[in-house]
Amino acid sequence: MKVTIADYGVGNLHSVKKAFEKNGAAVSIAADMRDLLNSDCIVFPGVGAFDSTMGKLLPYKEDIRERLLSGVPALGICIGAQILFDSSEEGSSEGIGAFSGKIIKLSAERVPHMGWNTVSTSDPLMDGISRRQFYFAHSYRGSADDPSCIIGTTEYEGETFPSFFRTANTYGTQFHPEKSSGSGLELIKNFIAFAEENV
Repeated sequence: MKVTIADYGVGNLHSVKKAFEKNGAAVSIAADMRDLLNSDCIVFPGVGAFDSTMGKLLPYKEDIRERLLSGVPALGICIGAQILFDSSEEGSSEGIGAFSGKIIKLSAERVPHMGWNTVSTSDPLMDGISRRQFYFAHSYRGSADDPSCIIGTTEYEGETFPSFFRTANTYGTQFHPEKSSGSGLELIKNFIAFAEENV
């Protein structure tokens, strides 16, 4: 199985690629978004703004959405998870729409939320991870129309927000596993095993 990381011009490619390779995955970088339509496994990396992230993806939005909902394993990280929603308060672009709902601004006093926080979840992707502290860097978060896609939450300054999502075989993390030390590497290892089982 080859993992394809989408290079839409704003992502945190190097650390994501390195984290997957550390866990034994064969990784390719796709600068042409058409390449995602034939990928075994897709990763949408984090860091960036909603509209600029969607810029290169929009022409292939429907095809990508169809692939995700048909069961192709995928992982969206931070902004890479946010673009999997329908829309965002941060911009005017449409999202991919794999997760039904929109991205809204955090209501906490201190925004952006930057630092280590706990992800509360019972999803099997966290199996074997005893320390569920992950690194966050964001001002917006997902608001899902269908609560069944929310598989984990995080508390920050009195606000408990959804931070971990899944639909079909597509996962979304508001946190950055590639910046989350051993816990993050374990999650990526578990995702690779999950993806291999579902290719």
